[in-house]
Amino acid sequence: MAEDVVAEIVATVLEVRATPGQQVAVGDQLVLLESMKMEIPVLAEDPGTIAEIKVKVGDVIQAGDVIAVYEH
Repeated sequence: MAEDVVAEIVATVLEVRATPGQQVAVGDQLVLLESMKMEIPVLAEDPGTIAEIKVKVGDVIQAGDVIAVYEH
């Protein structure tokens, strides 16, 4: 079953730490965002495999944008 990881706020992508095909566990960091001079890690909420990363470093994302897709 595929699941989208969605941005909760407007932010800039500082780092992409996950790659397609990577196995992730609960709490693994997928990307690091910056908003209002604060760093916000986006963590895996379930174990699974990263199917797709939809952002790259420097992207400005909006609330509701899909950051990544993973399967579990």
